[in-house]
Amino acid sequence: MVEQQEASGDAVMTRIGQAVMLLHGGDREEARNRFGILWSELGADGDALHRCTLAHYMADTQDDPGDELAWDLRALTAAEGLSGERSAEHRDSLAVQAFYPSLHLNLAADYLKLQRPDAARIHLRQARDAADTLEDGGHGGYEGYGGYSGYDAGVRAAIERLELRMRGM
Repeated sequence: MVEQQEASGDAVMTRIGQAVMLLHGGDREEARNRFGILWSELGADGDALHRCTLAHYMADTQDDPGDELAWDLRALTAAEGLSGERSAEHRDSLAVQAFYPSLHLNLAADYLKLQRPDAARIHLRQARDAADTLEDGGHGGYEGYGGYSGYDAGVRAAIERLELRMRGM
């Protein structure tokens, strides 16, 4: 039974990864469609790491800033749920830690698009604080985040770019 659940979990992450590849390849509509199907299959009680990952990327497929914000908030809510429900599972806990800087950065950018600079500043500060907790180059010790090398440095650079942009406001 446990092996079946692990295989099932891997299949979900594989499907999320395939949709992400479509997104990064420029096919936002097909990625959005696949994410939507997966979201329906996962449901509200689905695996929190899957929901967090899926919502995090689903936000990037949205045309409306309000919809993007809603998906980013779903991702954060799922991450917070995972922190509480499966903190004993070391790998998933580390994966969520690696997500927090990016989740808060995305929320800061969303709020900025929606002309809510105070909310943007709050999430930008949270993104910076979360990034500071990660080890340099180690995703908080978790190397599996999306297969990206230099993830920490990339997120920190994006945080700095948004901070510079907001200083000019």
